[in-house]
Amino acid sequence: MDGNGIAAAQAHLAGEFQLFDDWMDRYQLLIDLGKALDSLPEAERSEALKVPGCQSQVWLKSEFDGRLMHYRAASDAIITSGLIALLLQVYSERTPQEILGTPFTLASEIGLQTHLSPSRANGFANMVKRIAEEAAKHV
Repeated sequence: MDGNGIAAAQAHLAGEFQLFDDWMDRYQLLIDLGKALDSLPEAERSEALKVPGCQSQVWLKSEFDGRLMHYRAASDAIITSGLIALLLQVYSERTPQEILGTPFTLASEIGLQTHLSPSRANGFANMVKRIAEEAAKHV
């Protein structure tokens, strides 16, 4: 990930989504992001890595190399995989301090929350929360 930080990553992704006026096109972008996701291998998808409260199954694995957090994740649903890909582009390869010190604004910037079902929005919020919890272990 580049060194421009979380805020810059969110701004870049917001710009990509704002190229499309139609939400069907935005969903397609999410699907494409999900298909390109470097997924978590099946063998690593343990119960301990499951994110609770998600409509579909989501596994999130974090690793800390002494400086940066590295996240890998997978889902059994295509839209959810796209949501995960968004989060990994924003948060992976960042310091725990940056993760905890930069608010997640992308969803509101692109209007995502109003276009997700309540259960999917809840699961998305739980993914963001888990990323922060994992980072907090290394501050």
